[in-house]
This record gives sequence, structure tokens and C-alpha cells, in this order.
Amino acid sequence: MDHLDRKIIAALARDGRLSMAELAARVGLSKTPVLARVRRLEKEGYIRGYTALVDHQRMGEGHVAFVQVTLSDTRSAALEAFNRAVVSVPEIEQCHMIAGGFDYLLKVRTKDIAAYRRVLGEHISALPHVAHTSTFVAMETVKDR
Repeated sequence: MDHLDRKIIAALARDGRLSMAELAARVGLSKTPVLARVRRLEKEGYIRGYTALVDHQRMGEGHVAFVQVTLSDTRSAALEAFNRAVVSVPEIEQCHMIAGGFDYLLKVRTKDIAAYRRVLGEHISALPHVAHTSTFVAMETVKDR
């Protein structure tokens, strides 16, 4: 990966709908080599896909909570069981294993606090090896890319 690949990735991260001609102009190459680089970056996994930025408020899913999760067991099998299970909860938008005072940080998106409470009680607390959770509700999103 060279500096041009990095410029291509940065431009597409800002706007994934750029045409190859626009992308080529932004990175200072012609269209054909840019297309070849983009295809290579996709094939090699540097570019995993493209997505739309969604207005979650308008979609009725504007409530965001961050959940600290502490597990009762952190051996490999328990971590793998938790990782497999967390993928099946659609309201969990992100899941990060954390080095610190707890084990995982979840970003959970729901319609409102009542919906969040149901997800917490019926799904998150029921995930394998969950011993303790702490919830932090976002009051406002300042930056979201």
C-alpha cells in the first residue's frame, strides 16, 4: 500500500459514491489506474464495502446507549461464545473488546428508552457469561461518520 492507495481510501471513506473519474481527479491519476487500484484494494480487503449514511432519527432509531459489559468468565471459550452470540442482536450496532475495567463496550441503537430496556433485559443480559452491565445514554451525537 502506497500513498496513492491511502489517498484513494481516504477519498472513498469521505464519499463512497465518487465516480472513478472524480476519484481519479482527486488523487491525481487517470481513471484506468484508479479503477485497478480500487479493485485491488477491494480484493485485498482494505475496502470491505460501501454503505449509506442513514438518518437514524428519521428511521425511528435515534436512541443510543453505550453499554459496558463485564463477563463472569474471560477464558477463550467464553469470549468466543459471547462474540458469536452478540452478532445475533440487531440492536447492537458495535461491539468492542476492551482492555480495562470491563470486558466489552457495546453501542446499542433503539427507538427509545423503553425499547432499550427490553433489549437490555431480554437480549444483552442473556448473552453468554454476562455478569454485569452499566449503561450510558447518549444525549446528543456531536460527530458520527
